[in-house]
Amino acid sequence: MPGGTAERVVHALKYEGWPAVAPAMARSMAHLRFPDDVERERAALVPVPLAPARRRERGYNQSVELARVLAELWRVPMREDVVTRTRSTQTQTQLTPGERQRNVSGAFRACADRASLRGLHLVLVDDVVTTAATLNACATALHDGGARILSYVTFGRAPALGDRW
Repeated sequence: MPGGTAERVVHALKYEGWPAVAPAMARSMAHLRFPDDVERERAALVPVPLAPARRRERGYNQSVELARVLAELWRVPMREDVVTRTRSTQTQTQLTPGERQRNVSGAFRACADRASLRGLHLVLVDDVVTTAATLNACATALHDGGARILSYVTFGRAPALGDRW
């Protein structure tokens, strides 16, 4: 069983079918301050997409649940139509940093036309960052698709295998 309160909340959201915790998590995330220029120029929030099988299994995408509330609080549109997962990947929970990177390499692609992404500053939304392999893979796909700047926002950070405290 997970340890601290934040870890238990994330676990409930991802693995126990509790999307109702997402609004409180997103309200907490909304308190994060970005530099003024970032807040002015962010064009959209982009939730990290799940593989279709995992979305069916959970019944929802936890990143969408968080991004939906954040978009409302930050008055920034949410875009689910700009990046897609091209293949299923194994769960990252027990992988080393290198294995995580290989696991998600090439697993995403921009699905919006290049002209609609050109020059945009997009903010990727996910529940937890560990090594940032998933966020980096999404960012690479969006940058290759024309986005100019990618920022990340997550509810928490989990230790990676091998992290030292």
